[in-house]
Amino acid sequence: MVRPARPHRHRRRPQEDGLLRADGGVLLVVKGGDRIGFVSWSKAIITRAGHCWEIGLIPAPEFRGRGYGTQAHKPLVRYLFDHSTVHRIQAGTEITNVAEQRALEKAGFTREGVLRGAGFRAGKWHDGVRYSFLRSDLPDPERP
Repeated sequence: MVRPARPHRHRRRPQEDGLLRADGGVLLVVKGGDRIGFVSWSKAIITRAGHCWEIGLIPAPEFRGRGYGTQAHKPLVRYLFDHSTVHRIQAGTEITNVAEQRALEKAGFTREGVLRGAGFRAGKWHDGVRYSFLRSDLPDPERP
């Protein structure tokens, strides 16, 4: 069954659930009084018995290229591991988005590979890159 799009459904979400749900959420990234962009996460089913978090970041155009992506990814990863039992957080971007790839790598993510023809934008298919961060990748608090 095809459902018609509900273009205004996102306008009601802050009042309904504060943009934080058991299966995902959205947080605003701010610095001082500037709204830098937002981060989001959603449950991605891996097996019948398990899931991971899929994260995304969208900075406002005027704040791109200033290192805010790395600064936003790190606390989000910590938050998701601290508040859930998942072992894996994953992120993806288009292969041409070198800035986001750099931000993910600086935040400790591991590049896993290229997903050929994974996304459709502007009338054509684009390759993507998949990254992951495992709970076991977290720094050991016992080590100096």
